[in-house]
Amino acid sequence: MDITRALDLLPHQLQNFPQPDCLAAKVNGTWQKYSTQDVQDYANKVSLGLLKMGLGKGDKVAIISFNRPEWVLVDFGIQQIGAISVPLYPTITTEDYRFILNDAEVKAIFVADNSLYNRVVAATEGMEGIKEIYTFDDVKGARPWTEVLDMGTGSDVQQLEPLKAAVQPDDILTIIYTSGTTGNPKGVMLTHSNLVSNVTSIFPIVPVNHTHRALSFLPLCHVFERMLLYLYFRIGVSIYYAESIEKVADNLKEVKPHIFTTVPRLLEKVYDRIVATGMELTGVKRRLFFWALELGLKYDTQKDQGWLYNQQLALANKLIFSKWREALGGNIIAIVSGGAALQPRLARVFWAANMRIMEGYGLTETSPVIAVNRFEPENNVIGTVGPAIDGVEVKIAVEDGEVLTRGPHVMKGYYNKPDLTSEVIDKDGWFHTGDIGTLVDGKYLKITDRKKEIFKTSGGKYVAPQPIENKLKESVVIEQAMVVGSGQKYAAALIVPAFLGLQDWCSHKGIKYSSDEEMVSHPEVLEKYKREVEKTNESLAQFETIKKFKLVPKMWTVESGELTPTLKVKRKAITENHQNLIDSMF
Repeated sequence: MDITRALDLLPHQLQNFPQPDCLAAKVNGTWQKYSTQDVQDYANKVSLGLLKMGLGKGDKVAIISFNRPEWVLVDFGIQQIGAISVPLYPTITTEDYRFILNDAEVKAIFVADNSLYNRVVAATEGMEGIKEIYTFDDVKGARPWTEVLDMGTGSDVQQLEPLKAAVQPDDILTIIYTSGTTGNPKGVMLTHSNLVSNVTSIFPIVPVNHTHRALSFLPLCHVFERMLLYLYFRIGVSIYYAESIEKVADNLKEVKPHIFTTVPRLLEKVYDRIVATGMELTGVKRRLFFWALELGLKYDTQKDQGWLYNQQLALANKLIFSKWREALGGNIIAIVSGGAALQPRLARVFWAANMRIMEGYGLTETSPVIAVNRFEPENNVIGTVGPAIDGVEVKIAVEDGEVLTRGPHVMKGYYNKPDLTSEVIDKDGWFHTGDIGTLVDGKYLKITDRKKEIFKTSGGKYVAPQPIENKLKESVVIEQAMVVGSGQKYAAALIVPAFLGLQDWCSHKGIKYSSDEEMVSHPEVLEKYKREVEKTNESLAQFETIKKFKLVPKMWTVESGELTPTLKVKRKAITENHQNLIDSMF
């Protein structure tokens, strides 16, 4: 069957490789599984229930929940009647909920639990047009989502066929609101064709099939995991939802997945914990560990480093890296990384350990993938985000180096904002990404910075903060960093320590650890961070070097308003919250 709409993916899997564990999630300590047939049956009931509520083509339905099978069942149910899903992060503010639900003209809402229900009730107070709020968990005083299923039970499923047939590839599938680092969120209108074009292009290059499992923990409300959801359905990969970010390590060992998607920060944490474990070893074991690590850091997909290196690496894999693979379940074929720049050293070490990382790049507005490093080493250049996927054009603007892209993956536009749409999609159909980049060897896209984040010092030199921040974060004692210095004589940095790494270092040095707040002003700790900054400066041009830094005792979080839901720094908010610290460096 032709797959031209996201809703075609469900019958496609049912027809070609129906799975007994199409979707799975932990409920009261046991993995509850949904077969492909179950998913189709539930989706049909959701569709029929929504029709009974009076909803139809073009109506907006919001889903606010952490990843779980119900999210997917409702998503397909919405699609089958031509309605439009509006997924929202469970972590955003009540004010953002109110703005988005109002802006998108949402008519019904599905939320996960008691906490989200209370926040959404507060956000929708006095708002007209919302028919009902349903909850996946049993919440006192709230209507359970099973009511929608009950409304659909007994109705003739055949009445859905003409409604499904009426859904066109160019119809809007979903409106995803981008958090943005400034201003109100914008609703990105993505069509069925947008997402399906991405699935179709990526399907041939993903090294898994219908006998494999994926562990999913990146939020489904984000376009990256959403597209992967549809890709897994296209391939027939069984999807297991992690219990929480905190439980990912446990779930990896239980599920033993063959693939998972991640953001670099999570891989950095895995790596940091592995290194911290190595630091605790003694004698021969410690020497072996760091010998293997050094070998891994030299790995290069583009270069055969000779018989001796290959033999040593094979030994390191047997003695050391095999334990790393076991910690991730033992079956990993590939890890897909996106959402931010991956430190090259992480890619090298994971590749060396026979866990291939496919780093990709894209935006919500591009459904999302523009380019991705392939599974085969010859098409995977570490430090880049790989070649463009099939059907996608990429070019670098001559004037300023901005990355432009054109193709079936580019959004329909921003909801109710034609002026903003015309600012980013030019008359020739090129989408302006706002990222600066180059094409290595005319083929491999390398992102160097965000156009709006580059600043100029008082000496007239342009400084790109992101590469410097990523370099700083290579340190096992640095969790977060933000480079500042617009209009100043030099660049400086705010640094949030990786407190677990700092505790390990203090223990190793015999320094008594009191509290995070006190340690950031401890003379020996400050001297340690000075050395870390100097190490970063060695690889920078003179005008980019960090002349001063300040340690921040508290993590920047989504809840504090200093990170976006995709964990990007909100520079304006951080600057406002730490203005005194910043001023003290200049």
